[in-house]
Amino acid sequence: MDSNTSASSPEATSSSTGSVVIAWLFVGIPLLWGVSQTFIKALALFK
Repeated sequence: MDSNTSASSPEATSSSTGSVVIAWLFVGIPLLWGVSQTFIKALALFK
């Protein structure tokens, strides 16, 4: 194994971290919206 792999370099880590954050936001925001809409519609069933 080479000690200079891109996974251990700080530049790759910060870039990778940014990509992960963007990916989670891309998935998380619509997911939260969908869960909230489902919750709101489910509350209407119990009124």
